[in-house]
Amino acid sequence: MSIVKKKYAEDGVDVVEGDSFSSFAGALCRSTYNNSPYVEIRDFSRGHFRGPRVFRLKGLPVDCWIDAVPDGDGTKVVLTDAAGDYDNAAYGWIAMTCGDITRWGGLPLVLLNNLDTETIGKLGDPVNTAFRAMMRSVKRIADENQLVMYKDETAELPGCVTSPNPNALTKYLWSGVAIGACNPETIITGDQIQSGMSVMALRELGLRNNGISSGRKSLAMEFGNDYYSKPAAREAINKAARHAVLYDKFLATANGWFAKDFKPLIRSFLNVHLTGGALKSKFAEDILFPRGLSARLDNLWDPPEIMRQCAKWRGMSDEECYETWHGGQGVLSVIDASNEQRFIDMAASFGIEARRAGEITYEVAPIVTVESKFTGKTISWFAPVELP
Repeated sequence: MSIVKKKYAEDGVDVVEGDSFSSFAGALCRSTYNNSPYVEIRDFSRGHFRGPRVFRLKGLPVDCWIDAVPDGDGTKVVLTDAAGDYDNAAYGWIAMTCGDITRWGGLPLVLLNNLDTETIGKLGDPVNTAFRAMMRSVKRIADENQLVMYKDETAELPGCVTSPNPNALTKYLWSGVAIGACNPETIITGDQIQSGMSVMALRELGLRNNGISSGRKSLAMEFGNDYYSKPAAREAINKAARHAVLYDKFLATANGWFAKDFKPLIRSFLNVHLTGGALKSKFAEDILFPRGLSARLDNLWDPPEIMRQCAKWRGMSDEECYETWHGGQGVLSVIDASNEQRFIDMAASFGIEARRAGEITYEVAPIVTVESKFTGKTISWFAPVELP
């Protein structure tokens, strides 16, 4: 190692280990380049991780547009580290980015990610091994979902990246971008929703990646601020860290992206990705109320056990739970009532549980009514009244 690189390593940035990690990640990326029938990679790098690579889309309807969505793991990184679940760490940011493409009827195609760490350690060290497992989780998800793991960036930021857990093995922030296609012929805006349509719920068994700060606060209130080091909190931490369900391949398939004519197999008139803001914000305020519509949700999935526990420890009301968390469903889809069973069966073929959660209604004063699965209480959200 040169004297310059040695000094840089002493300052907290190991260029040699960084290059080794980047080369490893680059090889993972190259192994996914043939995953999608709609993405063509041109690799001019001659195998070097810093070499030029470009891509273009192919075989899609001629009027397709490109979408790109950034998002990240948020504070769930603390729970992932506390649980040591590095093999599934990528589900969070991939679910968040791809979900914001498929909810509008699009097709996720290409993934990029940015991993900022306090240190990546040295090859063979536990911290380096953990980060490599995290990168492998991106490749596994890409392989299973016909996605291309295109490029990644990893940086050591000593003193800038930390954790509330001083003994955390991995101190990091992880974000990414999903690039996808949108077909104007099958875009889903919610504008064609009608009274009488069915609201379908896709089940989620963990906290997903929304309301994690409230989940972490709940754990601290029950087990103490150092809950991540308490053996008594281990089971709860593992449940809270459970990785998010990916619904995107199912939703894209239903919307016709893999059909020869690109026509929807089951038409959705709305897909709501229940993250940040959950039911009240994403479903009622963003979509239904501006269109003068209402809904009655009387058959939602039960909340995951860890969500019930966190609600109890935190002292949250039913309203707060459904305004903070997904409540047991990661996505709500609005479809024709005649397609309910087809929708349930197709979801099952992708390993996803679906059920009819309620229906769209028309009321003079728009309202969304929820039969809470936390206590059985009925919750009602009303559209704001515009004063003359």
